[in-house]
Amino acid sequence: MNITMRLLTLAATGIVLAGCQTVTPQERRARDETTCASYGFRRGTDAFATCLQRIELDRRAEARAFRYESDILLRRPYWY
Repeated sequence: MNITMRLLTLAATGIVLAGCQTVTPQERRARDETTCASYGFRRGTDAFATCLQRIELDRRAEARAFRYESDILLRRPYWY
């Protein structure tokens, strides 16, 4: 039992630390470019730029949705 608890604690710590990783803007841009290239868009084209723009717009929309959901949860009365 003791070894099981140690393993669970170690696994939980690893998961928490993995969630704390931050991505630099340069790393994010490189990932986005890789994604657009994997869709078949060629770097330097308008289609490639549009792909990058849509990825960024999706990211911003997700962040807004998360903030909106968080605000609703914080404003709810406790009996909901």
